[in-house]
Amino acid sequence: MQLFFIRLLVVIILPLCVYSQSPTFDKVQFFKQEKPVPVTLEAYWSKIMNQKNTEGKVFPARLKATLDDSSHSDEPVDLVVRGHFRRDYCMVPPIKLSFYKSESSVMHSLKSLKLVSACRLTNTYGQYLVKEFLLYKMYNLLTDKSFRVRMLQLEYKDSSEKKGSFTNYAFLIEDVKDMAKRNGCIESDKKRINTVSTDRKQMTIVALFEYMIGNTDWSVPAGHNIKLLESKDDSLAKPFCVPYDFDYSGIINADYAAPDPLLNTESVTQRVYRGFPRTMDELKDALATFKQQKDNIYALVNNCALLTSKNKGYMLDYLDSFYNIVKNERTIKTVFIDNARYD
Repeated sequence: MQLFFIRLLVVIILPLCVYSQSPTFDKVQFFKQEKPVPVTLEAYWSKIMNQKNTEGKVFPARLKATLDDSSHSDEPVDLVVRGHFRRDYCMVPPIKLSFYKSESSVMHSLKSLKLVSACRLTNTYGQYLVKEFLLYKMYNLLTDKSFRVRMLQLEYKDSSEKKGSFTNYAFLIEDVKDMAKRNGCIESDKKRINTVSTDRKQMTIVALFEYMIGNTDWSVPAGHNIKLLESKDDSLAKPFCVPYDFDYSGIINADYAAPDPLLNTESVTQRVYRGFPRTMDELKDALATFKQQKDNIYALVNNCALLTSKNKGYMLDYLDSFYNIVKNERTIKTVFIDNARYD
């Protein structure tokens, strides 16, 4: 009889235990999926926007999401105000989402991620965001040493009800430690090094990509919009550069993006090659990847349902001008050898 009751308890309790466990969340697969994730982020938004100039300020929030397997997440998170220019200029400040508050939460393994949101609630700024998202996806095609991103259909819900809720697109950027781990690396603790001290082949891809999209808002020595990775297995290997933050690119042409006065350019749409000297063979080797991925790069633009036809046309024309440059050795030599940096 006693054995019967033990078995009965197992039958009753076991399903309850299994049901109470959080679903397994695969953060690698999360960044591989393409469909925007419906998310509601409930916080005291009126307070956040009033105190957005306080960098590092932490605000409690609640995140509700419908995940790829149709399961639901409803969990507490922290919002951490970050950034510099966008924090001052934008209506919605750039933030980090911290999932550390509850180890039992579904999305706890995501740890802490940057959330990139549209700077202002207009169609123009929404298009800037979509274009920057596509630039991350383009760079993913060229190298695995790149940040993955995931689009969100994000509802901002004010917990105080002082502001009405609004919905806009935003995207999450993969954690640097996870990106490094994927590539058999760790994040480097070297904050500032000379460009020539980085992995030469990878640095060539970085410089060519930044030129392709018309971005000059980066610097290895200044540690600006660049992360450094170090190989876990080869202590003698030079660090690898990984670029991020592309909103000042000419291919986006945001109205707040100003050209660097040191470069003597009139507009951010004017390309400047900021790479160091390479041989023709090195350039051809790196550009082969750009050419192999050309159709896929163009497909990202053409197949993006969130992008207007006008912005698709602009991005494709801007890419065309790059691919016309790299078609023959004469223009490759002029742009990437004769005009390379020497200091």
